[in-house]
Amino acid sequence: MTDDALLRTLRPALLALRITLGIFLLQWGIEKFLVPQNTVAIWGYFYGLNVSATVGYVFGVAEIAIALCLFLGIFRTIALHAVSVVVSWRQLIDPWADPANHLFIAGVPVLGAFVALFLLRKWDRGVLDRDGIAWRDAEP
Repeated sequence: MTDDALLRTLRPALLALRITLGIFLLQWGIEKFLVPQNTVAIWGYFYGLNVSATVGYVFGVAEIAIALCLFLGIFRTIALHAVSVVVSWRQLIDPWADPANHLFIAGVPVLGAFVALFLLRKWDRGVLDRDGIAWRDAEP
């Protein structure tokens, strides 16, 4: 495959990653406003922290902002999802425990998608890129 053909294939793939990962984070950010008690419960259970709903709102704003950055293709070096995967290590090691939490494994391929997007950021084309290739002179 030629470099041009590879680039023509890679750009839509990266766009698909940015949009779907943005939707993923947008959903979680909006949830912090619609169901704030979930954030309090999750932080208490997984992080061992007693937080107020206000903290959830702050993180909701951050997740929505990161989702918007993903949609626009800006600030490609932000990484967030790894923390949520690491703190759910018990569910990843024993997904069929009582109670069963096998849905946590879905976080692993999402993390892989974030890593792939980060590693391929040099070839990603954001909405605000003038020349079509962001980070042209930057090394990945």
